[in-house]
Amino acid sequence: MTIRLPAGDGGFRAYEPRKEPFAATPGTPFTSRTVFSAAHVVADPFADSTPDSPAAVDWDATLAFRRHLWSHGLGVAEAMDTAQRGMGLDWAGAAELIRRSAAEATSVGGLIACGVGTDQLTGPATLAEVRAAYEEQLALVEESGAQAILMASRALAAAAKGPEDYLEVYGHLLRQSAEPVILHWLGPMFDPALEGYWGSSDLDAATDTFLEVIAAHPDKVDGIKVSLLEARREIDIRRRLPQGVRCYTGDDFNYPELIAGDEQGFSHALLGIFDPLGPLAAEAVRVLDTGDAKGFRELLDPTVELSRHLFQAPTRFYKTGVVFLAWLAGHQSHFTMVGGLQSARSLPHFARAYELADGLGLFPDPKLAEERMKNLLSLYGVNQ
Repeated sequence: MTIRLPAGDGGFRAYEPRKEPFAATPGTPFTSRTVFSAAHVVADPFADSTPDSPAAVDWDATLAFRRHLWSHGLGVAEAMDTAQRGMGLDWAGAAELIRRSAAEATSVGGLIACGVGTDQLTGPATLAEVRAAYEEQLALVEESGAQAILMASRALAAAAKGPEDYLEVYGHLLRQSAEPVILHWLGPMFDPALEGYWGSSDLDAATDTFLEVIAAHPDKVDGIKVSLLEARREIDIRRRLPQGVRCYTGDDFNYPELIAGDEQGFSHALLGIFDPLGPLAAEAVRVLDTGDAKGFRELLDPTVELSRHLFQAPTRFYKTGVVFLAWLAGHQSHFTMVGGLQSARSLPHFARAYELADGLGLFPDPKLAEERMKNLLSLYGVNQ
């Protein structure tokens, strides 16, 4: 049996769905790498909400998905951009998400780190207001018992006059943090408002400032997450880090080679693509734990085509594909998103995502995924 999928050029192609899923079993955390999946939120499809209203979250389904990730040994990076921070999920919603997920992590013994930003600021802000916003969120994350991830701030990017302002704000936050944090450098392909972060659009100059922040407070930085989609730059930064500071790759284009590493080191991982890839990614890292880098690459390299498809420009809408695949995989009963972002990608984009994910065996129930794909196609007037 085949399914008719739109080809993107006005025509159709026949695709024969996979019959059996990839065989992955739950397991314990990893020994060679620390790996976080940046998890999405599940919208409440029955809430009477609009794109501009506060997020309506299905808490049961959202937390169930986190338990799914923990069961495979993955850590959860909570309230990050994958969870639609700044794209439908406001600070009040993110704060509730952090509280609930941190409590759930404690109950199941799961690894969790949570995003700290400044998104309660909705207009122009001074540097003092940016610091205060960061402090409010840092306090909440620390009170929850989770590790803090200091995310890039749109408000800071708008208020800072140069590198010295970044050094001052981040230095202030690191001095007062209770435990070592993860610093997150998110590139403008993920959020155009972050253009020129660290005080310069010249990435070499920005890298120097970023490393200066870390060098001044190495005891307060557990690691860095680099999301610039440039493997060579990440490797360069990784090699320049102080002893004991980790690099968590956020490169959804080049993650297999960066995690595998080279003779001079490797990256850990904090990735949005490990939301849909969770069980397969976990299996690959367990192979790497045995020292089998070749086997690790053989499992993970074939997933890059799907990741590059989901994260294609405009990259910030990758979340739509992530939630779409979660629906097909049966992790949620519907394909709706906070802020109505289910409409952010085209039908041919969804069709290709389905084909690539199915080919990798990512759907626990391939028949369910096929039926849901056909249902979506029928809504667009595609008859089988």
